[in-house]
Amino acid sequence: METNNINTFGQLKDAGYVYKSIKEELRQNLLQKLMQKEIVFEGIHGYEYTVIPELERAILSKHNINLLGLRGQAKTRLARQMVSLLDEYVPVVEGSEINDDPFQPISRYAKELLVEKDDKTPITWLHRNERFAEKLATPDVTVADIIGDVDPIKAANLKLTYADDRVIHFGMIPRANRCIFVINELPDLQARIQVALFNILQEGDIQIRGFKLRLPMDIQFVFTANPEDYTNRGSIVTPLKDRIGSQILTHYPESLDIARTITAQETTAAQAEKPNVYVPEIAKDILEQISFEARESEFIDSKSGVSARLSITAFENLLSTAERRALLNGDKNTTIRLSDFMGVIPAITGKVELVYEGEQEGVNGVAKQLISDAVKTEFLNYFPKIEKLQKEGDPDPYEALVGWFFEQSGGFELLDTANDNEFEKQLDKVEPLDDLIDTYVGDFNKKDKPFVKEVILWALVEFKKLSKYNLSDGLRFKDVYGGYISGL
Repeated sequence: METNNINTFGQLKDAGYVYKSIKEELRQNLLQKLMQKEIVFEGIHGYEYTVIPELERAILSKHNINLLGLRGQAKTRLARQMVSLLDEYVPVVEGSEINDDPFQPISRYAKELLVEKDDKTPITWLHRNERFAEKLATPDVTVADIIGDVDPIKAANLKLTYADDRVIHFGMIPRANRCIFVINELPDLQARIQVALFNILQEGDIQIRGFKLRLPMDIQFVFTANPEDYTNRGSIVTPLKDRIGSQILTHYPESLDIARTITAQETTAAQAEKPNVYVPEIAKDILEQISFEARESEFIDSKSGVSARLSITAFENLLSTAERRALLNGDKNTTIRLSDFMGVIPAITGKVELVYEGEQEGVNGVAKQLISDAVKTEFLNYFPKIEKLQKEGDPDPYEALVGWFFEQSGGFELLDTANDNEFEKQLDKVEPLDDLIDTYVGDFNKKDKPFVKEVILWALVEFKKLSKYNLSDGLRFKDVYGGYISGL
């Protein structure tokens, strides 16, 4: 509807405007998008056949919704994107605190104004981007905050008694009338505050103090909750859960490709700022694999979850680690090295909750182990499995490589202070690495080759075929027995 020339209630009626509830708006606009086969929720990956169909069914059913899942599963993003399903503009009685529709006024102010001015009642237009309200549930939230209370200052200024409903100061929910209202981390809301939501969800109205006032709210509620909260901090009271139409379970990416797509989308700005840093494809896979390893780790509390933000912040740290190294070495351009992954440890340590065994290992030790496990997993996607006991007569694809290190009495060093050319030349000295890559790795970008060589060395260390020592400015690799003898 053209809104520029419609400024009064009479003009609105002449234009043929028809009132719709917010749930009806969402339903009709979703139906239209589905018929036109448009993407409803942009930038949400991995939910195409699970969460999004359930969310669409809930909207079509006009339900209030609870998105239940661990942290970093795009619950809030889904709720915010529901705004795109609202009409672009809706009419509001001018001056109304609670977005009164002129056809369905609910506040005393709007009703009296319509009686006084009738068709000349001024209206304004509310854009859909302004029809979203969000509240993080915390234990200190009060009924007055979210529903309302008597305002003594207003009573004094207007010279009204407390028996007059005009002394009410409306809370967040009434002010979100005709909007999408999101309450994040619902279990953190005190039980008595959750009880205050019963009537709003069931009857669609609010009650404040002892007033006879009943305001039928037109709100689409979306709640988010973490299952961990049910045991650690609080719970959703059963009668409130019963009044929420649909509870939808979210989940983490189920494949490495989906995880990579999400990380690439969320780190576009970071990559644009560092165009001089090249990231090999296998490095991206190892980075995502860290999160997958963390979700399976015995040292990490699985109930707490491992947020998708781990991969995003780790990728940003990885780029910055390479950028800093290149600057110090005088390189204009550089390629990610496996040793750069030590720079992502601070991004891991703040994203995982350790169990008792993990606390004993130490958070840094757990982070390093996750990186090592990711390297091992990715290595086995390309190269033969390394058996602990080799059957006699069976060929050992790593025999030549291990033998090469056995001949290097002083060990083999990879220094962070080496520029890219020096680093590649150092790796090229290990000729058996080229043979392994040519034999087992298919067609891949030749720029990735130095990184793949590093992966082989690190993996052989993890499988006890080589030993690795930290230097102040790099790493030294030796054969296992040579390292043991020199230690003696």
